[in-house]
Amino acid sequence: MAHPPEASNQLAGLWLKNQRAAARKAAENAERRAAGESGVAYAGELSEAHRDALADLDPGWCPVWEIGWQRCYRLVLAHRKAGGSIPPGPGELIVQGEDLGAWAAAQRTAWDKLTPAQQWLLETTGIEPADDAAPAPSAPRSQDARWTANLAAARQFHAREGHLQVPRQHVETTTDGEEQTAVKLGAWLDNTRRRAAKLTADRRSALDDLGMRW
Repeated sequence: MAHPPEASNQLAGLWLKNQRAAARKAAENAERRAAGESGVAYAGELSEAHRDALADLDPGWCPVWEIGWQRCYRLVLAHRKAGGSIPPGPGELIVQGEDLGAWAAAQRTAWDKLTPAQQWLLETTGIEPADDAAPAPSAPRSQDARWTANLAAARQFHAREGHLQVPRQHVETTTDGEEQTAVKLGAWLDNTRRRAAKLTADRRSALDDLGMRW
């Protein structure tokens, strides 16, 4: 028997809510295991393959970022779909108490600190990196430098902890001379797992040497 549209929408919403809950439980349990807690059951967790399949359909289906970011993104998306444009600075577009111009400007300048999913979502609204953060002719070197910095953080964590089971929210601080760099190591490793098929053999091997769990 076919369900009426309203009932179908409610069922779909309930199903997605359950998937999000299971995904968040999996992330929380992974952090507990990484912290050394034993006996953490896998019951009720969403498998990584299932999470990846849902992320392929919609990278924002179960955001790991704070809810305020998601709220502003949805407001920007609705504004753009209605034919509106996003101003370059603050004070010109206030929607439901949110300064969307200021928010968009902040995303542009902090582009490299966003997750790939956040960057993709912003691009669907027409928001792109600021000029000084946009890819330049030396982009391959810049990307290589970021990889090197992230790998150095992974090696530092491994040398200290003896493993590479890094909680997603973990930030590793590395030091080069007098300069310190905060690396979002947990998020980087999680994103790298999702892009495993696109890694070069050398990069994958470097992480394999640290006991990377794919």
